Amino acid sequence: MEQKAEAAAAQTGGGREADSLVLHLEAQLEHLILTGELKPGERLNEIHLSARFGTSRGPLREAMRGLEARGLVTMVRNRGMYVRAISTEEALEIYDVRAAIFGLAGRILTDRVTDEMLEDLYGRLAAMDALAANRDFEGYYHANLDFHERLMRFTGNGVLMAEYKRNTSRWWTSCICAGCRASCRRAGGLEPRASRDGGFGGLRRQVSGAGGLLPPCGAR
Repeated sequence: MEQKAEAAAAQTGGGREADSLVLHLEAQLEHLILTGELKPGERLNEIHLSARFGTSRGPLREAMRGLEARGLVTMVRNRGMYVRAISTEEALEIYDVRAAIFGLAGRILTDRVTDEMLEDLYGRLAAMDALAANRDFEGYYHANLDFHERLMRFTGNGVLMAEYKRNTSRWWTSCICAGCRASCRRAGGLEPRASRDGGFGGLRRQVSGAGGLLPPCGAR
């Protein structure tokens, strides 16, 4: 298996290879969570996962700690690591924070946006539409992160960028449930009506209203 070969090859080297292995395992675990193979509230079985990836449990635990720091998993004392489950109430609170962040970004961009910026952003939105049409959730996830990071960089506000990054993992954790993915697509910024004249006010209104679309976690 290719994943096992990569992990085994990484384990044979020194510190740099060990770090690479941890990052590789973290990415693989993230993939399992985002695709729903590891479900909210599910325990991460170290024995099963280490066998699956062909690695020892040490690097696997480091990878899990990385996911914990990003808010994707949580440690339950004397029981182990679990995929983080977010209630509807908490998810709605996360929507509110996200709406506030992008509302501020919209106000800043109103005075800063250029034709080149808009061309860049709309090109990324078109790519995201294509990924959504193909039901490529993982590809859409990464494209969505790139789009919003680009949007934040265009504001030129380092503090706002840092706050966005701090909340990114919590936002996507609230979207892990299969029933929430359509809401994530709408709230994630696929359809902001931006222009040099109108600014990004539509983005703020769209994200603010998306909370009402969010079904209870696990809804079909």
